Amino acid sequence: MSKERTARASSSFHFIAGLSTGTLSASLLQPVDLLKTRVQQARSTSLAHTFRDITRGPNSLRQLWRGTLPSVIRTGFGSALYFSTLNALRQHVFRSNLLASTGLVSIPANNARSSSSLPQLSNTANLATGAIARASVGLIMMPITVIKVRYESSLYSYKSLIDASSAILKQEGVKGFFSGFGATAIRDAPYAGLYIVFYEQSKRRLSQLKNATVSSGEMKTTSSASINFLSGILAAGFATAITNPFDAVKTRLQLMPGKYANMVQASRQMVREEGARSLFDGLGLRMGRKAISSALAWTLYEELVRRAESKWTEADASL
Repeated sequence: MSKERTARASSSFHFIAGLSTGTLSASLLQPVDLLKTRVQQARSTSLAHTFRDITRGPNSLRQLWRGTLPSVIRTGFGSALYFSTLNALRQHVFRSNLLASTGLVSIPANNARSSSSLPQLSNTANLATGAIARASVGLIMMPITVIKVRYESSLYSYKSLIDASSAILKQEGVKGFFSGFGATAIRDAPYAGLYIVFYEQSKRRLSQLKNATVSSGEMKTTSSASINFLSGILAAGFATAITNPFDAVKTRLQLMPGKYANMVQASRQMVREEGARSLFDGLGLRMGRKAISSALAWTLYEELVRRAESKWTEADASL
């Protein structure tokens, strides 16, 4: 397989791998996302009260998965675009001689084993590439994000994606599809950058601990998957806690654009009317969902990449 064909196959594979992992996590964890949205839409709504209201109503199981289609579209294609964009950025940084001379590329020792199948970069490079990729994809996926949040809320009763799109366009214009983008970008860009920094650091440290207890040789796949999954949980927990205020503000802006004009005004009004705790509404749910979804998505993604690149290497060697 030529280098050009390998590059094309690699780019396509990262897109497909991201699509698969994003679709799976969105489908499994939609009830958690729905509950988080309902809790964040009003400070007076508790998790227990929200859950009881849904389960006591008609078609309770179906209601818990309300908004799954826009969520799958957003998360599935969002993950596909994110992973393929992130891979392209990381590969570019890794292969750049100029950037390598500045210390943005981390070259491991020859005998060091790692659970990672991705390029190893510095914390600064990880932070920058993650933030840029997430912010870019966030802008593209913003319209479906707004529809998804409103589908999950009890404030709107859209019957279909077309109905939701038509209503938003008619009542708010094109700008309605980008409600809360500022808060979303400020939430997503730091989250993605911080997540990758914490994730790579956690993998590196856990791999070192694992290496100290096993004999030399390539790290087993089961060990790599366990390290990646645990690292994903830890990274998501830290990054979510830091960025949750932006998520709470983003939800209010998307659900009540008539009440909240912009991110700064929304933040001040939420704190003034409901206290600083309102900025951390849904933290537990978001942290739990992010921990599971990110750990699952990144573990599956890295394993798929590892297996695919192993086959490509074997194919190249046989030529």
